[in-house]
Amino acid sequence: MDILYDRTVTCLVCKQTYTTKKVRSRFIRPIRHDTDFCSYYASEEANPLLYYVHVCPHCGFAATEEFSTYFPPQTLEAIQQNICANWRGKNYSGARTFAEAIDTYKLGIYSATLKKEKHITLAGLYMRLAWLYRSNQKSEEERRFMRLALEQYIASYEADDFVHTHMSEVRLLYLIGELYRRLGKEKQAIIYFSRVIARKKETIEKGIVNMAYDRWQEIREEKKGAQ
Repeated sequence: MDILYDRTVTCLVCKQTYTTKKVRSRFIRPIRHDTDFCSYYASEEANPLLYYVHVCPHCGFAATEEFSTYFPPQTLEAIQQNICANWRGKNYSGARTFAEAIDTYKLGIYSATLKKEKHITLAGLYMRLAWLYRSNQKSEEERRFMRLALEQYIASYEADDFVHTHMSEVRLLYLIGELYRRLGKEKQAIIYFSRVIARKKETIEKGIVNMAYDRWQEIREEKKGAQ
C-alpha cells in the first residue's frame, strides 16, 4: 500500500476541483516529539507536514483544512489580482520534496494574509513551517518563523479567535510561553507558563500543565546554573 493517497479538494476561490496528496494515517507514526509539539518521523516521506497545505493548480490559491469558507469584503478580489492573475499553473498535487513543501507554505501564508484568515490559522502555518526548517537543520529560518508564529498566537489569544477551533486556551498559553523560551525570552516565558499552571484545577489537560511546570523548572535551573 502506498504511504500517500489522493484527496479531492474544491478550491475556495475558483471552485474547481483538484487532488492533493495526504499521508495515510496508519503510516503517521512519530518517533519523538519536541516540547513545542514538533514531531519527527522514521521516514521523511511519511511526514504529514509536507502535505499540510494544498495548492489549487488552476488558480494558485493555497489553503489548509483550517481555512474558513468566508471571505471578508474585498479579499476575494485581492486574491484574484495578486495570486490568480499571476499564476503560472505549477502543480503541487504529487509527492513533494522539502523545497516544494516550503513553497506551498509560503503560498498558504500569502493566501491566508490576503484572505484575512484568523490569527490562529496563520500561526499554525508559521509554526509548521518553523518545524519543517528545524527538521532540516535550518535554524535561522526556523527562528524567523517561530517569531512570526509567536506574534500570531499572541494576537489570537488577545482576539479570542482560537475559540471553537482545535486549540484550547491552556495549550495556546503553553505554546506562547514555549516560543518565548525557545527565542531566549525567559521572563515572558515564565509569565505564560505561570498562567497555564494557574489553570491546573479547571483544565482537563493535565499533561500541558505538567509540561508548563517542567519548562518553568528548567528556566529556574538554568538561571541558578548561570549565577
